Amino acid sequence: MQTLSYGDVKAAVERVADRVRPVAIAPAETGEGGHELFLALEFLQHTGSFKARGAHNFLQAHRESGTLPEAGVTIASGGNAGLACAWAARRAGVRATVFLPETAPRVKVERLRGYGADVRLAGREYAEALAACAAFAAESGALASHAYDHPLIAAGAGTLLEEIRARVPGVDTVVVSVGGGGLFAGMATAAREHGVRMVAVEPEHCRALDAALAAGAPVDVPVDSVAADSLGARRVSAAALEAARQDGVRTLLVPDAEIVRARRALWEERRLVVEHAAATAYAALSGGGYRPERGEKVCVVLCGANTDPSDLVV
Repeated sequence: MQTLSYGDVKAAVERVADRVRPVAIAPAETGEGGHELFLALEFLQHTGSFKARGAHNFLQAHRESGTLPEAGVTIASGGNAGLACAWAARRAGVRATVFLPETAPRVKVERLRGYGADVRLAGREYAEALAACAAFAAESGALASHAYDHPLIAAGAGTLLEEIRARVPGVDTVVVSVGGGGLFAGMATAAREHGVRMVAVEPEHCRALDAALAAGAPVDVPVDSVAADSLGARRVSAAALEAARQDGVRTLLVPDAEIVRARRALWEERRLVVEHAAATAYAALSGGGYRPERGEKVCVVLCGANTDPSDLVV
């Protein structure tokens, strides 16, 4: 297993500086229990999600080490990681070949092509797209990236925690959605360094992290959730499992109904359009699964907005 350290996150901070958009923080209301709530608007990031951080860190690190091949980069993705990879590849002047499940939202496929990526649809689930991507990398010599399970990808995502700390002095807790675990692993690695608590939130029926904790190792799980297009990893990364075992981490499951309600509430009450994956983190608070203590400073990461908003507008 490739380990992830705080040094990896610090190196990523240097690589992504002036290359990604610094996160915007929106103070929300003071909660009924006397806590302070902040929203990290990471869906305003390049390509519409946090994934741009890891993608740029991955390609820049390979460029620095001279291991970026002529054949370019390839990745399998539910959509957001592919968008970020295509964006970073275009900026680096290399080709990107992106494998998606046939079920990927049309909006993501169209945006990928807009970034100049060669888009290939394979299978009905992420695991099938991943197998097709691996075969292509072996045949073409393209550099294989990963949607979440790589130290450079996770470290890039971890830079978000550093920015949140700078913009919310004294933040106690950060709440984040979990699919494959790259964002959580990177942020938790940095959070441990600073004594910040993490709450990892999964849909009830996309529970790869929860299942790994129960089994003591990453295991395959069924995937069936309204948020599966972004959080539908069958298996969580080993780095995410390791991070979830550390002190100061809490894991939660939320039902699809709460995710849908949270997404609609973000639109109706704040005029924020996010993916179901981003609403998953917010659902932990709006649905009552996580109840902050009096005086606690809580920041919820709204991680992506590559979605069709037509179902929100009545």
